[in-house]
Amino acid sequence: MANHRYSGFFSSTPVVANLIIINVICWVASIVFDRINVDFSRLFALHYPASEDFNLLQIVSYMFLHDTGSISHLFFNMFGVYMFGRVLENVWGSRRFLLYYFVTGVGAAVINILVAYVRIRWTEGMMMPGDIELVYQQGLDALNKGMNFKDPAMASLNILINGATVGASGAVFGVLLAFGVLYPNVPLFIMFIPIPVKAKYFVIGYGLIELFFGFAGMAGDNVAHFAHLGGMIFGWLLIVYWKKKGAGNGKFFR
Repeated sequence: MANHRYSGFFSSTPVVANLIIINVICWVASIVFDRINVDFSRLFALHYPASEDFNLLQIVSYMFLHDTGSISHLFFNMFGVYMFGRVLENVWGSRRFLLYYFVTGVGAAVINILVAYVRIRWTEGMMMPGDIELVYQQGLDALNKGMNFKDPAMASLNILINGATVGASGAVFGVLLAFGVLYPNVPLFIMFIPIPVKAKYFVIGYGLIELFFGFAGMAGDNVAHFAHLGGMIFGWLLIVYWKKKGAGNGKFFR
């Protein structure tokens, strides 16, 4: 069991508090460095492995970057970490919660890359070899200059290869999944829904919505729906693994 306790809406737990602080610092740093022409996104956002901008650190670092065009992306992710993460940290302890958070975030990145691979192979199957080669040779430079190809297939392929993914959403969805598993019958009050919804139904419904929009958004809605599902999938796998290890490793379920 955890030693950390919190009381009141504005109280937190150590890992949750530090995650929020680090994410806010990274968001501010991204804005500051962008103004001096240092592209944080190019360095630390998640890129497809075939992109020249990819490096292995991005599988972790992308979780701490958010859209600098608006604070809403950062706010809602951190609100989810705060509301549900502190409950999990209080039950599991800081070490296990931090491990879970990173496993789900990295898992989301893995799923995002796998889905991108499938989409890239499918897109390339409809293109001429010369056009594909042109994308690989000139696509990154075009995006860095704020441009893209006029041909829709070439433009789509370029985004898949050289586009960047940022945000803690994959880990947040993993945290939400864990809350639904540990507290399936806790009522949640959701905006625009006049009655409370049990956590288990909320998690299932959210997962189905992400699956639907993941396929519906194949044309490009700029949201990594499958990464969200990846966070849930890896979170569920880790919880199942912990559960099978038995009660000797700590209390994971109520």
